Amino acid sequence: MKITNKISITLVAFLMLFTSIQANNDIENSDPEKDKILVYVLKNILTRGHFLVKDMNDDFSEQVYKSFIDGLDPNKRYFTQKDLKEFSKFKYEIDNQLLQDDVSFYTLVYGNFTKKIKNARSYYGELLAQPFNFKKNETIDIDYDKVSFAKNENELIDYWRKQLKLNALSRIQDKLDKQEANLKKDKKFKKKSFKDLEIEARAEILKNMDELYLRIEELEHEDWFSTFLNSVVGAFDPHTTYMAPRIKERFDQDMSGKLEGIGARLLKKGIYTEIFELVSGGPAWKQGDLEAGDIILEVAQGDKEPLDIVGMRLDDAIKFIKGKKGTEVRLTVKKKLDGSTKVISITRDVVELEETFVKSTIVEKDGKKYGLIDLPRFYIDFSDSNSRDSAKDMEKEIARLKSENVSGLLIDLRNNGGGSLKTAIEIAGLFITKGPIVQVKYRGQEPVVKNDVDPKMQWDGSVVVLVNELSASASEIFAAAMQDYGRAVIIGGNQTYGKGTVQSVIPINNFYPKYEKDLGAIKMTIQKFYRVNGGSTQIEGVYSDIAMPDRYSYMKFGERDLDGALIWDKVPQANYTKTNSYENFSDVVNNSKERIASDTKFKLINEYAKWLKENQEDTSYSLNFKDFSKESKLLENASKKYTDAFKYRSNLSFKSPKYEFSLIKKDSVLGGKRDAWHKNLARDIYVAEALNVLKELKLKNTAEIVKH
Repeated sequence: MKITNKISITLVAFLMLFTSIQANNDIENSDPEKDKILVYVLKNILTRGHFLVKDMNDDFSEQVYKSFIDGLDPNKRYFTQKDLKEFSKFKYEIDNQLLQDDVSFYTLVYGNFTKKIKNARSYYGELLAQPFNFKKNETIDIDYDKVSFAKNENELIDYWRKQLKLNALSRIQDKLDKQEANLKKDKKFKKKSFKDLEIEARAEILKNMDELYLRIEELEHEDWFSTFLNSVVGAFDPHTTYMAPRIKERFDQDMSGKLEGIGARLLKKGIYTEIFELVSGGPAWKQGDLEAGDIILEVAQGDKEPLDIVGMRLDDAIKFIKGKKGTEVRLTVKKKLDGSTKVISITRDVVELEETFVKSTIVEKDGKKYGLIDLPRFYIDFSDSNSRDSAKDMEKEIARLKSENVSGLLIDLRNNGGGSLKTAIEIAGLFITKGPIVQVKYRGQEPVVKNDVDPKMQWDGSVVVLVNELSASASEIFAAAMQDYGRAVIIGGNQTYGKGTVQSVIPINNFYPKYEKDLGAIKMTIQKFYRVNGGSTQIEGVYSDIAMPDRYSYMKFGERDLDGALIWDKVPQANYTKTNSYENFSDVVNNSKERIASDTKFKLINEYAKWLKENQEDTSYSLNFKDFSKESKLLENASKKYTDAFKYRSNLSFKSPKYEFSLIKKDSVLGGKRDAWHKNLARDIYVAEALNVLKELKLKNTAEIVKH
């Protein structure tokens, strides 16, 4: 188990400071006409179609102002109070500007910020050129909501100094700890001096910063005008977002689980585009010459002249590498193994991202077989009704497990952030005959009941649904329906995420068809959904029938902790018939609660969750090395108590369903992924307890019918 301690949180915070930036130094890439069109269309769509009726007034203006400034400079590293004084003239004028399709506020802040980005390179370069004074008694607080903007340029540079010093301290401490560990293994291990480690730490930080600002410089005007637009649309609610064309393409890919291209994941390494991983079963994997670690130097479309992509931003390189099914792309690559240069021809095809899709496994427990179905998201391809989606795949997977005579199903929805409402309704319908699944409501209208109309019940056996705090949206629709019908036991975190809103993705060109360029899309909250019992899952989520402690138990987490989240409310209950499928539901739930309460492992996890919460709230750090080291040692010693919290091994053995045997035989990569998954399941204490519950459930011979 990896302990999340104060030091690691520091490093994450330091990285987030920079990755939140969306900037570009080249204002020439801007398109004023396009910017004004986007503002015009978005304000009209939002005021007329968003679920929440919201006036664009001074309160709205102040919200956009704060969101945009915080979005650009969340850690007070760029703007000073002098800048804020200049910006604040527009604090209550943004609404008026937007109503006139005026982006003056954005232009002012944008121009200022580009200058700040240029200054930043000289700041960190000069600060990292000399050792920090680690004997000085000073502290830093990384809760930036508490920190004021710097009074002037000198104080701003001091903010930089402290943050860089904290990063250096963390790295030096880590290096010292590794040296001590190596010395215990090998008495002859040669230690480096503090001075040498300090020089190494500053060199590493400088390298990382240079690479980061190289990526920042690649960002275009579109990237950070999107930041401003998201400050505007996000003032309505946290899930309403503007998606630039590139982001919309990625969204479609995530929702469908497929793309057209060569089937390779790419990453940027300095000025080069490198192959990170090949998608199993994809065109590049089948062709066989391309390998992880290879560097792409040039890209040619069919027999056309190759294009040099060295130094090109990753998004642009991907545009040339991806392409329509059946087309040829020729890649000039530098091979990782021997450094040779080779031209590789690949015919593009539809690439399915296997990790997006439903998968299942079979486990035997006390002489009976059970099926576990992992559903990572509720995927669908909106552009192709004939393609696979999560509901079709789920129905197929259940049929395969039924053919192997499993006695019950465990549906794993942990970390499933949602997806398609349509497929959530259809999947819920696989476990009941027919009836209401969810209620949806547009603003100012009565709720509409969405029904499963298919009388067929694909699975009439026992069901347990495993959730956590990251199970959201469509996951909550399914879990709530199973709970309200009494069709399944819900087990997992205390409550799910709490996202009870429905978004529609609307291409902006639909509202401005005469504009030829792609304007992107808006993902806008248009509905709230409600359980069949009338309650909303908004804010509250779905409370588990059986709650198990985990690392998120005491953290600020979920919809309830988001600024601007819509409120919880309720509507009249739908007319549904509860199945009450089990004769011993209450006994099974109580037995599980008793096991969890008395289990030493769960007790330790609960203590660990409390410790993490305390650790999260302590955001102050000493920048004196001796004090920092002392604090680090105290944290390290405290964390040792929880080292074994998640170390667990059951005697369960998971195996693939029979239909996968031939696939695994042909595809060693798939086989490796399944082996790793099965080993992780055998070490998963939450799966083990969910299977205990599934094993104890007894179905009624004749379901008791309760009318609602």
